[in-house]
Amino acid sequence: MDHSAHHTGTGQGDHAAHHGSGVHGGHGDHGGRGGHGGHGGHGGHAREGVSWAMAAKATLHCLTGCAIGEILGMVIGTALMWGNVPTMALAVTLAFLFGYSFTLFAVLRSGLDFRSAVKVALAADTVSIAVMELVDNGIVALTPGAMDAHLSDGLFWSALLGGFAVAFLITTPVNKWMIGRGKGHAVVHAHH
Repeated sequence: MDHSAHHTGTGQGDHAAHHGSGVHGGHGDHGGRGGHGGHGGHGGHAREGVSWAMAAKATLHCLTGCAIGEILGMVIGTALMWGNVPTMALAVTLAFLFGYSFTLFAVLRSGLDFRSAVKVALAADTVSIAVMELVDNGIVALTPGAMDAHLSDGLFWSALLGGFAVAFLITTPVNKWMIGRGKGHAVVHAHH
């Protein structure tokens, strides 16, 4: 098997981008609503309707972590001359690890203890990362020649980037639905 034919995935946008400094910087900037009063507490996100922008930010958060982990896994697997299956397994594992770590560090900065922060990260990101990885890896696997392409080949990167784009489009409505029900990324809002 051509070990350099591995693909990478992306994770979500930075949680801090959604919240300014990642901890809401004292919660001062709420569009003139002041404090949490007009923001409905963070639990209000699920009750007031979820914007597509909020869902997109949660998805970009996932996509960023997944991309870092998956690309790193592909590079490591290629450097070690592993086959496609072990390299993809490493890439997916690292995608989850990096995806979770973005949320974990954000909620740890807010003062949550490590054990609770891990629970929040798992609750917030598992479905999003899983959908993203399934779609992204599926597209790369189904693109003719992509699994045998080298990391230096345009086919590999076009399949990968196309997979990320489709994964973003599919995962965003999933995140919107979950946040609207107080699940997924909405869990993070309750802890900062």
